[in-house]
Amino acid sequence: MRNATILVVRLTGTATEAIKNMVLAGIGRLVIVDGEAVAEEDLGAGFLFRDEDVGKKRLEAAKLRIESLNPLVTVETITDASVLKGEHFEQLVRGVDLVCVTDWDRDGLIRMNEVCRNNGKPFYAGGTYGLLGYIFCDLLSHDYIAPDRSAPKEAPKNVKKTAEYPPLTVALRHRWTGLTKRQTKEVNPAVVFSLLAIWQYQSLHAGDLPNDLSAATELQSIANSLITEADVNKQVLTEAPETLLQAISTTAIHEFSPVCAIVGGMLAQDILKALAAREPPIANFFIFDGNTGAGTVTRLAMP
Repeated sequence: MRNATILVVRLTGTATEAIKNMVLAGIGRLVIVDGEAVAEEDLGAGFLFRDEDVGKKRLEAAKLRIESLNPLVTVETITDASVLKGEHFEQLVRGVDLVCVTDWDRDGLIRMNEVCRNNGKPFYAGGTYGLLGYIFCDLLSHDYIAPDRSAPKEAPKNVKKTAEYPPLTVALRHRWTGLTKRQTKEVNPAVVFSLLAIWQYQSLHAGDLPNDLSAATELQSIANSLITEADVNKQVLTEAPETLLQAISTTAIHEFSPVCAIVGGMLAQDILKALAAREPPIANFFIFDGNTGAGTVTRLAMP
């Protein structure tokens, strides 16, 4: 972990929290790509920006503050977002140990995940939509050490395990057929499919997020179609809750600092866990519901 190089794409509220925790933990090198300028909306989502930073490049405003968290960590910033395309991104990925993309649209995540997979690099994605947040990871074939709770006292306490992770494009085709009513309830499918509906909405609207109540009907139609296609247990969920989709339609475009803090903190924790290979990481889709303050993990297309 001390020698690891991590690439973070986009400096959002979620990324701010994740970067803080990774830098304080003492990774070797951090590379951040973001070509956007600080907007007034950024001021409430994280601690890296000040009023006087509005209009400046995010990375120009934040670099020194990130470095001050831990001078032993090398921080490299790239403000030219064109490096995220084609061969430029391939080269960037080859030079790091792990890639983390925050608050990006689904189609872009699939593309970047594929590049990481082709180059044998672990991939994390995380972000928030109002009161909802998520983390997805594709760790390829991941070896880790886990406690062996079944072993007798005199036997070794730990055992090496391997988890096989699918890419995002495969995970999204996961069918819920084999889950019991109880198992389905435990993973909060209404929130899972509401978030997946946001991704599909973005794909249909050139990357734009819903931004007023008029989008609720389309979001619900998308979510209901996804629920049917995934064959979710009908005793638990046949359609997405209308009130939830209405709330999402007006809040998804906003970042709320407490949600960013929770999701970003968990994102950093899991990245560090994956690098250390000492405990099982998320497998493989974490959802946080700020309405209830609860998070759940769903295994999408994992054995």
